[in-house]
Amino acid sequence: MADHVNLRCGLFSLLIFSLSYVSGYARSTIKSDGTARCGYESCHPLKPNMLNVHIVPHSHDDVGWVQTVDQYYYGTVKYIIHSVVKSLLEDPKKRFIYVESAFFFKWWAEQNFELREKVRMLVNEGRLEFISGAWSMNDEATTHYQSVIDQFAWGLRRLNDTFGECGRPRVGWQIDPFGHSREMASMLAHMGFDGMFFGRLDFQDKENRLKTKTAEMIWHGSANQGESSHLFTGALFNMYQEPRGYCFDVICGQAKINDDKKSPFYNVNYKVTGFLKYAENQSLSYRTNNVIITMGGDFTYRDAAVYYKSIDKIIRYGNERQANGSKINLFYSTPSCYLKSLHDAGITWPTKSDDFFPYASDPHAYWTGYYTSRPTLKRYERDGNHFLQVCKQLSALAPIKKDAFDSQLTDLREAMGIMQHHDAVTGTEKQFVANDYAKRISSAFSNCGLNIQVAMNQLLTHMIDTRPPHPVETNSCLLLNISICAQSESNHPFTVTLYNPLARSTNEYVRVPVLGNSYDVIDHKGRILENQIVPIPEGVLKIKYRKSAAKYELVFLASDIPPVGYKVFYIQRNSIGAQTTATKQKSTSINIGNNDLRLEFNANGLLERISSNGIQHTISQNFFYYVGVAGNNIRHVDRSSGAYAFHPQVNKLNAVAHKVKVETFKGELVEEVHQKFNDWISQVVRVYRDKPYAEFEWLVGPIPIGDRKGKEIVTRFKSDIQSNGVFYTDSNGREMMKRKRNHRDTWKLKVHEEIAGNYYPVTTKIALEDDTARMAILTDRAQGGGSLEDGALELMVHRRLLRDDNFGVEEPLNEIAYGEGLIARGKHRLIFGQHNQGPSTLRSIERQLQLQFLLPPWRFFSSASSYTHEEWRSTFRNIHTGIARALPEQVHLLTLEPWRENELLVRFEHILEKDEDPVLSKPVRFNIENMFNNLAAVGIRETTLDGNAWLSEIRRMKFVPDPNSARAEDAGTNPFPQSGDSKFVIDLIPMQIRTFVLYLAKST
Repeated sequence: MADHVNLRCGLFSLLIFSLSYVSGYARSTIKSDGTARCGYESCHPLKPNMLNVHIVPHSHDDVGWVQTVDQYYYGTVKYIIHSVVKSLLEDPKKRFIYVESAFFFKWWAEQNFELREKVRMLVNEGRLEFISGAWSMNDEATTHYQSVIDQFAWGLRRLNDTFGECGRPRVGWQIDPFGHSREMASMLAHMGFDGMFFGRLDFQDKENRLKTKTAEMIWHGSANQGESSHLFTGALFNMYQEPRGYCFDVICGQAKINDDKKSPFYNVNYKVTGFLKYAENQSLSYRTNNVIITMGGDFTYRDAAVYYKSIDKIIRYGNERQANGSKINLFYSTPSCYLKSLHDAGITWPTKSDDFFPYASDPHAYWTGYYTSRPTLKRYERDGNHFLQVCKQLSALAPIKKDAFDSQLTDLREAMGIMQHHDAVTGTEKQFVANDYAKRISSAFSNCGLNIQVAMNQLLTHMIDTRPPHPVETNSCLLLNISICAQSESNHPFTVTLYNPLARSTNEYVRVPVLGNSYDVIDHKGRILENQIVPIPEGVLKIKYRKSAAKYELVFLASDIPPVGYKVFYIQRNSIGAQTTATKQKSTSINIGNNDLRLEFNANGLLERISSNGIQHTISQNFFYYVGVAGNNIRHVDRSSGAYAFHPQVNKLNAVAHKVKVETFKGELVEEVHQKFNDWISQVVRVYRDKPYAEFEWLVGPIPIGDRKGKEIVTRFKSDIQSNGVFYTDSNGREMMKRKRNHRDTWKLKVHEEIAGNYYPVTTKIALEDDTARMAILTDRAQGGGSLEDGALELMVHRRLLRDDNFGVEEPLNEIAYGEGLIARGKHRLIFGQHNQGPSTLRSIERQLQLQFLLPPWRFFSSASSYTHEEWRSTFRNIHTGIARALPEQVHLLTLEPWRENELLVRFEHILEKDEDPVLSKPVRFNIENMFNNLAAVGIRETTLDGNAWLSEIRRMKFVPDPNSARAEDAGTNPFPQSGDSKFVIDLIPMQIRTFVLYLAKST
């Protein structure tokens, strides 16, 4: 969809269905002399009956790691790109691939018109090829699918706008993430990618795959969507580096190829022979007469001419040996050209239906610690996604668009794109780099907040005769998790505006820090709502750097918040003064709950039973810690636990406490148990009046290290469910993956680390069940977790370690804030019950709760000190919805954002899997014509998942599965007849996401 051929649709325009953007698929444009320009047709020819060696020059440029984004760019990356471009312009045979759009477009902005045109020529001729094309090379364990899609959409959009069809990648390139999710394969498939290559997989898995020639496969990316989610996937032989001894960059310090026979350092024969032997050895583990050899590594090609010169000599002298009988053909290539050669080989391929977690690089190095590393940064990233969706929606819904909207929204898009990097949200960066990531999000919050300020003021006063003299400030309180909000503490009265980004109305219990203990909460109709005052927990009050005088939280139920809309609540002090609702119970009879759910605590203050819909089960919950190995990293067994690796000292849990201090507070809206485990761990367990879950809000830190032992803190729920070693974790927040303790689906596992080797990434949910009951825990950020004992689930919530694990960060994971160890606070939601909960199954209820936990109503605080309640009601529109009707219960509006002029990008998803509910898991059909209020849609066209190519023009490569391999799923067919239905009618099968461009009537 290059912008020079973008089509704009007016009210009477019907051309949008006969004309189109340039498709993002790999159709090559042919020059007048008949030579190919880009795409698969630009590949160098292969030689039959030879081993064709695809030499792929590349540089892996981390978007922050041990240096910040800007340090890497200004110190290294800008010179890499410039150096590569210069070398490519000098020789049409050379190739180079580039991945990180964040870096490339930073470089692009600095170039003049002349050089930009030369780069366009390189792209059009297939000599410079973009691979993956997302804003960064994202992690696959700790990222949420919504953020992954967003950062691909933006990176591919920029490539499309700049280079058109030839800039669109055909192949995914996930060479450095530490394990690979099945959902990632599905997303790439639905973006129109033909294949994907990656570098890291478990050392046992790799050994087995190389031995059985199954390192390249057809990956079934979904258990629900059938062939549309299949993606050809290959594991690279040498991860992503060049063969040992063949790094020719100026930073490598290795001998370059010397072909001067008079020189004492002449080495060309030796080097070429070694390279050819390497290629032959690699070919023994793969199925065709093609192999790919990556030439490059971390931040290589700083002087591309030097690197290319040695490769030129390997190719030249290696191919000269064909005259003497060599059967090896060397040439510059790209991953897409290599993929094409595999496709054209016409053979069948093995299949895979599970994922590549966890990743271990040796018997005692399971990279499962990073699932939890830097828990507060992980939570901040999740807040960033939440705010980005709100900002997108309000930017789209604002009646009058402002010139700065696009740039301010783009700031947050790009900050969040950087945060998905596999050394950002993962927590595997240096501390000062983590601080830089946080600063970027904070700055982008402020910029996108300007969009929200304008949009909300327009909506609050739209079609209101009486306009306020000054704009209303819509402030976000980003420290509500430790009960800080200057607006609610200092302004009396004040308003809370709840913006609901979901496409159905929702009910939300709102908690606001306040100074007093008696308030009126008044809704948009003037009704005074029931509310409750609850003390702020002691552990929160004692946080040394908490700058707040608030000792209470005001709790009220905000019901029926409109879909894609808001509702305003006016809050003022009540001088009559109802006191805090607080009942302290004796520890022998502690219980909290509602009509459907009840928790009972024992005399030690710990959870011991749960009743759900009248069925009682045994359940316990406590905090434990592992002691991290503090080794020298010389032997495998001495691997330290660090930012990447989880390596506990002994295979047992250490209980934090066996008896806890407890206070209980009960009211009409919420019942709470405040637990103090020790001086650095506390928790609030609460049950709201009509919610089907129990909330566990934990506070951990500073983790003590006075005993010189690093500690890894877990919360553990132990039930009487007979799970038989089986449990389930989500894949990037979507489909659930079946896990079995000490087992892998695709090879016979030899367990070296029974704890770390059974940890998996938990992005949003972990669960287990038997024939009678099910237990699920929802998380508010990415965490590591597992089931190390039948009936038990544990989640690691915080880590503080004293040694580095020797995987590159070169500093221990010892986070400090305000001179002390980091304090983290977060929430788990426990759902427990029978499989069938009335008209809906427990799993479908969990799906709805996942959405509400991910995207609750965003809270905006405003001073109302200049208005009485009646004046506020008459001055502002206090309730608004952006859509005319709610979507079906199983359908989520995943995306609503401004795209191009007079265009919206929208995504709809079916949130259930095919077996999760007998009714709601069925395919669904709905009509979105005239769905969005005040936005007149006059046309619609479907794109790939990322929004940058027409779906109807995508023709993905077909790879044939080995009939002896696993059978493909039979899901994914559309049950609806394709008739003359309205173009605004949308069908979704379970777990399907569909993306559309909506054309709006031109504004007058």
